[in-house]
Amino acid sequence: METVETKIENGIGWIILNRPDKLNAINLKMLEELEEVTKNFEENNDVKIIIFTGNGKAFSAGADISQFKELNSITAWNFAKKGRRVMDYIESISKPTIAMINGYALGGGLELALACDFRIAAEEASLGLPEINLGIYPGFGGTQRLVRAIGKAKAMELMMTGDRISAKEAERIGLVNKVVSLSSLKEETINFAGKLMEKSPIALAILKHVILYGNDSPLLDGLNMESLGWGVAFSTEDEKEGVNAFLEKRKAVFKGK
Repeated sequence: METVETKIENGIGWIILNRPDKLNAINLKMLEELEEVTKNFEENNDVKIIIFTGNGKAFSAGADISQFKELNSITAWNFAKKGRRVMDYIESISKPTIAMINGYALGGGLELALACDFRIAAEEASLGLPEINLGIYPGFGGTQRLVRAIGKAKAMELMMTGDRISAKEAERIGLVNKVVSLSSLKEETINFAGKLMEKSPIALAILKHVILYGNDSPLLDGLNMESLGWGVAFSTEDEKEGVNAFLEKRKAVFKGK
């Protein structure tokens, strides 16, 4: 891989954006590699949780603007479709994903973080979708995911002004789950991942599906999806283990079966 690094540690698959000299700006090569390594981790049974982060002082400062001069209306459309497809894929995988935001998360970088299930940020992080300052707007799903994350009014304000916000402000408006010091960011993120790994991976996968797709459906459809998924969960060995552990007053040990 030229633009990302990967490693597996204690059930966590790490995907590290690795263009630190460019503040981990996202180019076509990075999109292709992100798609490939995410798929590899999704299919790897040793990986329970996937964490995305950046090498250096940025999570990602956005799309690589140096390539924009080479784009025309058709190639720009294709680039946006590629970026959106990768973000859609990251959002849709069954395993929980966490964005560990160590610095700038701007433009496409924030859109990548929005495609993750959880966002944990360092106090020093800066977040925003400043594409309007280039005469364009977010094209990797940001116009839709930001609205769903923080509501229409605040999302429109951030996208139409292009303003950046601090990690603390992002936490206040619900854009990130937790803000910690940079020195404790990795430890806190691993601890959060550890809590998820104690749960049934099947129940987590079904729950993620119901939340993601149920909330984009009419209420009745979402409720029906919830009921069906609940029934499926009862067919698993994990459900039996969870109930038995509760009745026996011990900690459940889920195996994803």
